Amino acid sequence: MTADEFLAWDTTQTIKHEFVRGEVFAMAGAHEAHVTAMGNVYNALRQHLKGSPCRTFLTDMKLRVEAADAFYYPDVFVTCSAADAADPLIKREPVLVVEVLSPSTAAYDRGEKFAAYRLLPSLQEYLLVDPVARRCDLYRRGADGLWVLHPGAPEEGVHFASVELELDGTRLWDEVPLVTAEAGAAR
Repeated sequence: MTADEFLAWDTTQTIKHEFVRGEVFAMAGAHEAHVTAMGNVYNALRQHLKGSPCRTFLTDMKLRVEAADAFYYPDVFVTCSAADAADPLIKREPVLVVEVLSPSTAAYDRGEKFAAYRLLPSLQEYLLVDPVARRCDLYRRGADGLWVLHPGAPEEGVHFASVELELDGTRLWDEVPLVTAEAGAAR
């Protein structure tokens, strides 16, 4: 199906679907640790950006990656774009994207999805939150256009240069239950 066909079809669906080059993928539910970590990041970003032109979105907002012919639902993302502010349904110019990993999606989020996100000229940072290892990997685009990994230690927080926010580990991991890889795979 084409992107336009997907958008028309998607409005009639009761569950979320991602679209990648003509293929449609149903989105599964998430583990408590996933949802809690996602909420902690969202709340910190939203509070920090209040009153600015930037907006923070949760997993129900579509993100269009035109160059990859894809629509995704990132766990959390931030856009400071006036064009995005004018479109209530689809965003296209994030500065920051956050994905919370699960054992079933980690390879995809680190690989193909990150490759697609890198095609977004506006994107400055990509954060992967791993509730099983309780650590984060932050990728930041340098002035030379190359992506550099800034790995975090277990229970450590993260510094978002794109929006000038230091999210400490206490706030990031607040109330995130310990989860094993087996329990996370049941996502």
